[in-house]
Amino acid sequence: MKRYIEIPAILLLTATLLTGCGTASVISVNDNAMLPVDSYNTKEIREYTDAGIVEEPVKTISSDDGLCVIKVMPSYYDVTLDYEKGDRASVGKAYGTLLKEKMPEFIETMEPYLFENIRMAYGGNYTAEVVEERQRILFESLRPEYREEIDAFAEAISNGGHGINEDREFSYEEAVLVQMIPDALRPTCCSALSLWGSKTVTGDMITLRNLEWNLGSDNQMGKINAVTHMKNGSRSLTAISALGLLDIISGINDDGVFAAILDVGSVQREAYVCEGKKCYTMELRYALEEYSSAQELGEFMVAGSGEFTWCHNLIITDGNDAYVAEDCVSQVVESGKGRSVLRDNKTPIFDGISWDSDDSLCTVNSFTTKGNQDGFTSSSSNIIRFNKYNKWVKAVDKFTVKDVKDLITQERVNQYEVNNIHSGGSAQLIIVDHHTGSVQVAFSGPDGVVDKPDFIEVEVISD
Repeated sequence: MKRYIEIPAILLLTATLLTGCGTASVISVNDNAMLPVDSYNTKEIREYTDAGIVEEPVKTISSDDGLCVIKVMPSYYDVTLDYEKGDRASVGKAYGTLLKEKMPEFIETMEPYLFENIRMAYGGNYTAEVVEERQRILFESLRPEYREEIDAFAEAISNGGHGINEDREFSYEEAVLVQMIPDALRPTCCSALSLWGSKTVTGDMITLRNLEWNLGSDNQMGKINAVTHMKNGSRSLTAISALGLLDIISGINDDGVFAAILDVGSVQREAYVCEGKKCYTMELRYALEEYSSAQELGEFMVAGSGEFTWCHNLIITDGNDAYVAEDCVSQVVESGKGRSVLRDNKTPIFDGISWDSDDSLCTVNSFTTKGNQDGFTSSSSNIIRFNKYNKWVKAVDKFTVKDVKDLITQERVNQYEVNNIHSGGSAQLIIVDHHTGSVQVAFSGPDGVVDKPDFIEVEVISD
């Protein structure tokens, strides 16, 4: 009779590393033999295609002045903010008013979620005054046009309420703070992969972005997915994140430059500093508005990285070039432990990790450039996920969009025995096909993440 054993984490890690961080297996003991009896790969069979699913709106709501229009789609909210017909403050007011008056369920969902992030950031111990001070400092650091927009949004949605107080209503301060969660509270994880040239069937670039985000105790993020079109002439862009947000988690501008944030923890565990700092998610919005190439955008973000609140990576692609901006804050640079780098596929990486495929670029939650701050040694998750991507990319000669979907959804989501890439925290899987201009998103839903999600074709603003 076979006996089944629960494998200690360190043994499982060793087994996974020995197999190149590919498919991990459940092991049974039969006399002196160890045999795989199951796999952590998904058993669901789904035949993806290159095309995404096109959804039709269930209903459409609009502000009285038409500056904010929200289409309620089956899987997400399609938001259009029209800066061509109104100034920043007018658009912010229209958005906040529309959410307050026509979508009160958004506030009931987002306000408790915000407080879950506050408690996480402060280890459960915080005062309203301390949180409000952090929010105030960062808000004052924003560019004037964004301050005007967010101020008007917060005034409209709060209806005059103030203070940090968990009551399922948005105060002014809470409506501002929700715009800077990655900068002030930081719950993101993530990974990304870009393929081109010899690694794609068309020769053109395909970029995958896996947003791992705190979904909330009630999967709140799965209820308010949004694609937000910021219509502003040559400065237009499309943000892919959540309803009510005006910063950039993932975004693509009208020139086809795609950029998305990935957290990078500090192994030095330096104290959080916001005095004299900027919100990198809002600076990324400015960069998407301002620049028409991945290189220009990346160089801008790297140049300003010392002033950001936390170290982070950015995946940046435009169909011609692919980069990871390893943005290192001034405290880490001054300590001599790290530096800011615009990394491409030719940049030397850390000894001890390997990337074996030309015409591709991968990033997880660590800097990867040789000699930079090392987030691999202290994190088995980063090592395992990077090695998995390496093995998976190497195993396929040339990728189509379908192949990328198959790659990212091959593991079972609801298991915790191994470090998987498509995890229970994968809020959004985004695929940008620079050959066709197609952008597809697999959104987590109200019930959480599923093994083989729908990839929805979403509209983006383009030239």
